[in-house]
Amino acid sequence: MASFCDLLSTGLIEKDESGDVLWTWSYPSVSSQQRDFFIHKSGLEKDSTHQVQFIYSRWQHSWFYILSTALDDVDTPLDKVNVVSLVLVTKDFNPERYETLCKLFSQLYIQTGNPAKILENYLSVMTRGVCVNGENGKFSLKEFDTKQAYGKSQVRTVIETFGVETILIYTALMLKKRIVVYGPAHSLIDLLAFTRALPSLVWHRQNWEILYPFLELRDEEINFIKSSSHYIAGFVEASVEGRNDLYDVFVNMSSGQITVAPQAKEALAMGKLHKDIAMVMVKSTEDDNNTNQDIIKEIANKTKELLNNLKSLCIEDEEHKSYITLESLRERKMPPATENFLFSLAACEGMVKL
Repeated sequence: MASFCDLLSTGLIEKDESGDVLWTWSYPSVSSQQRDFFIHKSGLEKDSTHQVQFIYSRWQHSWFYILSTALDDVDTPLDKVNVVSLVLVTKDFNPERYETLCKLFSQLYIQTGNPAKILENYLSVMTRGVCVNGENGKFSLKEFDTKQAYGKSQVRTVIETFGVETILIYTALMLKKRIVVYGPAHSLIDLLAFTRALPSLVWHRQNWEILYPFLELRDEEINFIKSSSHYIAGFVEASVEGRNDLYDVFVNMSSGQITVAPQAKEALAMGKLHKDIAMVMVKSTEDDNNTNQDIIKEIANKTKELLNNLKSLCIEDEEHKSYITLESLRERKMPPATENFLFSLAACEGMVKL
């Protein structure tokens, strides 16, 4: 069957009047491990760390989106069901696209009590890229561009929160380091928005696959990121600050503080070059007319200038291939922090000869 989108599966979780939480339907089939994981993430269990209607994150190379709907005072054939959570598992990052689709599928199920209606429209989206459902509206993949999803970034909030210290986050991203962000459970929505914004600081890479907006300190979640060399991971447990085996940079949204782990202090040493970039970021937010997209563009332009300057330091080998060596940088007699940063950045950008 030809596919127009990156949907992998969908499922339903229900919480009944007695408080029991059950996985009631899915297409195609999902493993028992996946069921348990999504039930936990739905927030419907008694010991849940959050009560948020719509969440999203990554797990095992896939994105998942969960929309929970309370059925108080709702006309529905779902007797004795208090809450329904609609789960979508996909290959791609696009919260607006999949929140809209979650709402459409949820409304269909709540109105009819029949998961076959979800399946019918799921297959329509898979094969045609659209589905139409009368009063529930029309959904079209074309209305939700991936680049637009990347651009829906609250980067202004990030910079206004941390000021010139935002340069630590920027540098960690440029050097492909591990970033952990802590936000309390009652601010999970803010944590999702904050972590989502960080990849836009390095717009030239357009890589949201490094993002894990909502993780918990459970083996099945952290064991996966432990095998990754760099990432952005959001947590709601304050105890994650003590896990410096998980991060190079720790960002505390509550206190507005950024901590560099001991093993990353040398790589993230700051110099005049970093200060110049930091001032560009801060200045871009001081203009009230600048949108988030304007700010992203200004930072991207500064990054482009940095990378162009870095390329100008390249030397050519016998095969006329350009690359940077530590020796060629040392000949420029740069400050140690700048020299170390530029060589590490060159390695991350594929400019170092292996």
